Amino acid sequence: MREEFRREMNTLERTLAQEARSAAKAMKRAASSLEDPNLALAESVIDADINIDNLQRDADEMALSLLARQAPVAGDLRVVVTALRISNSLERMGDLARHVAYIARGRFPERAAEGEGYQLLVRMAKQAATVGERIAQLVESQDIAQAREIEEQDEVLDEMHRKSFEIALDESNGLSRQELVDVVLLGRFLERYGDHGVSVARNMYFLVTGLSEQTKHEPGTEEQVLGARPGDALGGAKLGTSAPAHRAATDTSDDAATDAE
Repeated sequence: MREEFRREMNTLERTLAQEARSAAKAMKRAASSLEDPNLALAESVIDADINIDNLQRDADEMALSLLARQAPVAGDLRVVVTALRISNSLERMGDLARHVAYIARGRFPERAAEGEGYQLLVRMAKQAATVGERIAQLVESQDIAQAREIEEQDEVLDEMHRKSFEIALDESNGLSRQELVDVVLLGRFLERYGDHGVSVARNMYFLVTGLSEQTKHEPGTEEQVLGARPGDALGGAKLGTSAPAHRAATDTSDDAATDAE
């Protein structure tokens, strides 16, 4: 029974690794189509997203089958449940890369923005692609030091996201209505891609160690725009110390705006 469980877990881990590589490839190609308008490249990202969806479905079915047939407990149960969470975040990363490709395709042969907005979006897309590559490495290696590094570096995308709002709100930039919408949406999609990467990192840390820490965090960019103030109590998680298993890994759900196509 244990040998069968281990074989099935190995298959699940390989499926997650393939899903992570696919999500990373999707953002890398989406970033390229955003920087240098390329219709075929953008459409390849859109068309390939179904493959990531199928990998998530396969991973979920394997995990649920393990829960039903093997009734894992303790550490084994933690691994299976956390794999479900990781699979969901990876699928959302693929969706967000597809959203970036939608905009790149929709503006072809023009760019989504010009000037400072274009330069910022290109930097954000490249940073998001880097996050994707690191997540793919993490899912394969399960290196908790890399998980910490991914979370610590998330501020890079957060800062760029804040800058995207500054550009959008600065009337002197002379953005058209379409450019304004694209800067705001692309900034959100790319920042959320990074957030889901952090979710994968936190879940991987929990999968390996069983440890995490519940803590407060300061309002993010969009929360500040909505009126949140420093010191407001907001949910969050930070890698480091023990916490109840059901609260150990933070999910990063997207709102309806992220799903707009």
